[in-house]
Amino acid sequence: MSDPTPSVPAPVAREASGLPQERQERQVVGVKFSPTGRVIDCDSGSWVFRQGEVVVVDDRRGSGVAVVSVPTRSRKPSGSLGRILRRAEARDVQRAKEDARRQMDALAYARSRARAMRLPIKVFQVDFHGDRIVFSFSSEKRVDFRDLVRDLSARLHARVDMRQVGVRDEARSVGGIGSCGRELCCSTFLPHFVPVSIKMAKNQRLVLNPTKVAGQCGRLKCCLMYEDAQYVEAGKGLPKQGKQVQTPDGIGRVDDIDVLSRRVRVTFMDRPAEVYGADEIQLLQPNPPPPAQGRGQDRSGRGPSLLDRGNAQSGD
Repeated sequence: MSDPTPSVPAPVAREASGLPQERQERQVVGVKFSPTGRVIDCDSGSWVFRQGEVVVVDDRRGSGVAVVSVPTRSRKPSGSLGRILRRAEARDVQRAKEDARRQMDALAYARSRARAMRLPIKVFQVDFHGDRIVFSFSSEKRVDFRDLVRDLSARLHARVDMRQVGVRDEARSVGGIGSCGRELCCSTFLPHFVPVSIKMAKNQRLVLNPTKVAGQCGRLKCCLMYEDAQYVEAGKGLPKQGKQVQTPDGIGRVDDIDVLSRRVRVTFMDRPAEVYGADEIQLLQPNPPPPAQGRGQDRSGRGPSLLDRGNAQSGD
């Protein structure tokens, strides 16, 4: 009986296709290094992983233990990917637990030393990269933390780097639950931050209360940008609040607007407010101001005639 045809490994198959590797579909799996961390796409090769499996990942930060958050699927990667080395063994899980305990001890010590030195910083994360330890902190101003670095290096017997990040990056690293009841967008699926303005909240007719439009980081919520373009498009042709409009029941003033349903509430001087559709009302244009009467003009706004000029020159 003849031997079955050997299967071609995944890297060889990609090279034989003749297409650039970054443009080909690959087996991609999403993993998390921490429960509140971001989902990172990795190349799973010929393996198929289910959600919840523990794997060993090799990415730019080095090898580490991660949990599968998104099962294996075929897609074209948009950038560089990490690589799944193997399924995690008992020794890998045990080493990950020891590293987590070391990180918690180092974080607690760094926070206590920062308080003792009265440094206006908030240390919220620590990462081990071989013989180098990176502490992430947030602060409202520049801080001289050289004494803190010396104390941490002497205690941990490693090279210590301090990295200052903004409040949005802090929220992304720490994670949490937003006011919507779900995990923060920045710590789950947002690839990068985009500018968010208060105009987006106004377009969506939101109450401009900091407790309503601000996220865990204290800045405007990233989700304000999701539907901003739809609200801007739906609001075209609608009158602004406070404008006078002509309705089937007379002239009134716009009191409130429902952008998505394109309905407008109008108040009147002599009767209760009514709600109309956008096609039932018409914006009243303000009366233009009368033209200014300059020197040498009569009430009609015209200058002197040729006859008047001639009489003025002759002295009549």
